[in-house]
Amino acid sequence: MLVLRGEYTRLAMASALQTSCRILGRAHARRANIPRSCRAIFFATRLGSSVSAYTPALPPRSRVPHLCCSAGTRRMAALAIDKELNPLLKDGSLPLYDKVDATHVVPGIRQLLEELEAELVKLEQNLKPDWESLVHPLERITDRLTVTWGIVEHLKAVKDSSELRAAVEEVQPEKVAFLLRLGQSKPLYKAFKEIQDGPGFKNLTDAQKRIVEAQLKEATLNGVALEGEDKKRFNEIEQELELLGTKFSEHVLDSTKKYQKLVVDKADIEGLPPTALGLAAQTACSKGHEGANAENGPWMFTLDLPSYMPVMKFAKNRALREEMYREFITVASEGDLDNTPVINKILELRLEKAKLLGYKNFAEVSMAMKMATTETANELLEKLRLSSWDGALKDFEELKSFSKSKNAPEADDLSHWDLTYWSERLREDRYDVNEEELRPYFSLPKVMDGLFNLAKYLFGVQIEPADGMAPVWNKDVSFFQVKDLAGEPLAFFYFDPYSRPSEKRGGAWMDIVVGRSRVLAPRGSSVRLPVAHMVCNQTPPVGNEPSLMTFREVETVFHEFGHALQHMLTKQDEGLVAGIHGVEWDAVELPSQFMENWCYDRKTLMSFAVHYKTGEPLSEDVYEKLKAARTFRAASLMMRQLHFAMTDLELHGRFKVGGSETVYDVNRRVAEKTQVLPPLPEDRFLCSFLHIFSSASYAAGYYSYKWAEVLSADAFGAFEEAGLDNENAIKETGRRFRDTVLGLGGGKPPLEVFKSFRGREPSTEALLRHSGLLAVAS
Repeated sequence: MLVLRGEYTRLAMASALQTSCRILGRAHARRANIPRSCRAIFFATRLGSSVSAYTPALPPRSRVPHLCCSAGTRRMAALAIDKELNPLLKDGSLPLYDKVDATHVVPGIRQLLEELEAELVKLEQNLKPDWESLVHPLERITDRLTVTWGIVEHLKAVKDSSELRAAVEEVQPEKVAFLLRLGQSKPLYKAFKEIQDGPGFKNLTDAQKRIVEAQLKEATLNGVALEGEDKKRFNEIEQELELLGTKFSEHVLDSTKKYQKLVVDKADIEGLPPTALGLAAQTACSKGHEGANAENGPWMFTLDLPSYMPVMKFAKNRALREEMYREFITVASEGDLDNTPVINKILELRLEKAKLLGYKNFAEVSMAMKMATTETANELLEKLRLSSWDGALKDFEELKSFSKSKNAPEADDLSHWDLTYWSERLREDRYDVNEEELRPYFSLPKVMDGLFNLAKYLFGVQIEPADGMAPVWNKDVSFFQVKDLAGEPLAFFYFDPYSRPSEKRGGAWMDIVVGRSRVLAPRGSSVRLPVAHMVCNQTPPVGNEPSLMTFREVETVFHEFGHALQHMLTKQDEGLVAGIHGVEWDAVELPSQFMENWCYDRKTLMSFAVHYKTGEPLSEDVYEKLKAARTFRAASLMMRQLHFAMTDLELHGRFKVGGSETVYDVNRRVAEKTQVLPPLPEDRFLCSFLHIFSSASYAAGYYSYKWAEVLSADAFGAFEEAGLDNENAIKETGRRFRDTVLGLGGGKPPLEVFKSFRGREPSTEALLRHSGLLAVAS
């Protein structure tokens, strides 16, 4: 994410491109504008993919005595010594996150690029159009860069600093130049073409055929056919887009950090729950207000979601809600951090790039590697819009009536900062469910136990703590090992759960550390096992209490774990299509959104919904209310996501910078048919729309969330049909899901994968039914 998930989340699900997660997201995941021919490695379900410095297929380099060597040999000896000293380049199974810092980035990446350039030249000079001579060395080259650059990108996402930014900015153009050089290699393109056209192509496995076809398509989209000035301009555009994507993301982070609201009067925080006040006091302490506490303050609020959302949901102080809402929708839209010119330049360059490649617009470029076309994507969005519009109108009228019944002065003039507040009051009144009062039943340790037990039940895997086995970047990060029921290791993953707004990007994502690969197997092993990151930004522990989660935060953890499962439980040994590698972007959210459904399954939820102090289980009555509340304002939430998706397609389809409309005019025009309450004139949410502007991963691809949600809801429908109380049938269906959706990776087209699980093509019926919109649709 991969993943602008949920009503307000600004995810970063996929900054690396489709074949690096996001996404993703993600998968997201989760690099910006990576050349397309390299995407079979560069993928993440967040905004930014990470991979570790793991090069087991390469023999250790011997050190050469300095005195009796030629200049070239001395240079290689120096590189070998530098590699021993630079933790970024240290060979090993897992990244040295506790040792890598900004000073290692520039020398390490430059040394790596020098070595990879030599390997690429050697490959081009000795090419043969056969699998082992072409694909294996190419996978090694791309993996080494993905692994090493991934460490840098990951640290930038979770442990940002001005020094790290400067180092990335210095060396990033050199990294992009190498990727362009690799992606536009005519010898490699010619060799893949010879394989495709040769008599042996029919003897390749389905996964190998997918790799050949994807490499050719990616190379074309990466400009391999361009010559002269067109090629030069294309490469200039790629370089500039990478820099602009980084700048966009940094502006959002810096602008978000800039806002701090200190409250000293108890009357101003009336209605806020103890957990929110505890976090606000803890934040105030961290900013120098010694002695701050939940009861007496002072309290500091920020635009970080665990701080912002409780204010919007619970603060009776309408003026405070208004102030924070206005700040939220204008993040990165003013002064030196204004992303407006960045957005315009990104859109202008993407359009120019599309035309250089022979397409009408960037949306067509984006769709070239997806399941959907612009037509089918728009058709789905419009079908869902028509199914939801009347319901959204009804939702708004209900809020007005309810707030009037409570004698709210704003009842006849509800504004944006009132919607979340009154929605929460209506939910409490209708279902007698208070999200904050449920937090004690969702402590992080219990939630993770329930999640891992579900994975064992459905997919036949066991997950065990492995802290101490891997270096980590923060004391709150955990490390886990995934095994089969016989105890054989299958995969590993890191989990970084808590918000750290001073250094960590917002949102939630899964990204890749290393992928499964036969070619890159360590000595003595048949395959390299996959490793993943799971990153969230949930409410941190306050005082001596564990992290007490909202139900939405529980769903988010399940979502990201779904991405991780597809990465970790893949059975593909061809690294370029293992896990989320090679999966079309609009299918990559299937496993993540599928896992969210289990939060509403009685057996699953009741297995971990236990009061963290008393051990009291969640009552049956509350469970039924939670389940009933699932469709609360579903039409409004659907319309919000459709607004994002339709705005994205408009900007990358018909919009032209410098034309009769601004990007904000487009946003308002789309809102006329997607939003009951029009955006405020000063609304600049596009300035923080990380999904589509910090990288190209979700550009003209945000519709993927709804496209994949059709698949995920229909997939969960198979379990409903089997009978959720029928353990044997559920286990059988779960193993089939593991063998197909989770196991096949990018080795087969996603529609074939879905049909191999479901036995038919997907239907929207389950999604509309789960959303409570089926009656409206029919």
